[in-house]
Amino acid sequence: MDEVVVEVEKTKREWEDAYEKTIEHIMAIQEYGKSRRGDGEGKVSLQRLNGLAQDGLSLLNSLQFNLDLLAPQLPSVDQVQSTQSLLETWKNQYQSLRVNLRSANLQAKNNIRKTAQEERELLLGGGTESTALRRKRQANAGVTSDAESITESLRRSRQLMVQEVERSTNTLVAFDESTGVLKKAESEYKGHRSLLSRTRNLLSTMQRQDVIDRLILIIGFSLFVCAVVYVVSKRIGILRLQQMATAAIKARMAGKAANDDAMPLGQQFDGNTVPNVNIPLQQRLHDEL
Repeated sequence: MDEVVVEVEKTKREWEDAYEKTIEHIMAIQEYGKSRRGDGEGKVSLQRLNGLAQDGLSLLNSLQFNLDLLAPQLPSVDQVQSTQSLLETWKNQYQSLRVNLRSANLQAKNNIRKTAQEERELLLGGGTESTALRRKRQANAGVTSDAESITESLRRSRQLMVQEVERSTNTLVAFDESTGVLKKAESEYKGHRSLLSRTRNLLSTMQRQDVIDRLILIIGFSLFVCAVVYVVSKRIGILRLQQMATAAIKARMAGKAANDDAMPLGQQFDGNTVPNVNIPLQQRLHDEL
């Protein structure tokens, strides 16, 4: 609550200061134009005085709004009522200042018109006063031309600065676009890099698989050759055994036939003897096998 009271007191002080300054500006507007041009008075233009007065009115309106917000937050009812009554007084003073500002502007216009009429009469008339007034007019004209040249130079400088700012803005926009393009290229490069990495891994896998397939083929072919050699060697051994058996049987049969030829004829046809049937040797060997 103490903070609210402090804020209210601060607002009141600011109101008093702004009110006094605004009244001074309005009085200056009301007196504007009464003195002749070039007399050293009226250094502040009417537009400037009106701007200062409008700023003061805006500040007073803001302080009035702040007091309206702070009034209900005061600790006691008496303070709230007194602040609200003060707020009503401020509103009336604010309206009065606005009316006075309009009246002061009208008075300033009348003063300017009267002063111009007086200067016109002096210029048309004769005498030293008219000559002095003409000299002042000429001096003011020189000052005015210098001020216009300075203003034109400032205007050109401002135009150059505006162009430079626009150029800088365009450069920044171009940089932003380039940055966007580079970021896009970087993202695409990252995508291609991941694709290349997967392709490299796939090629490595295919190479390993190719080596494994070659090893399998070599091992399989080697086993097949071994099997063929084994089968051939076994087959050759059987044939040799068969030839040896055949040769042995032939030799035995040849020996037996020789023995039969050497026996007597009676013994050959003995009833107890089994007749010798001429069976081809190759057929018998084939049957045995």
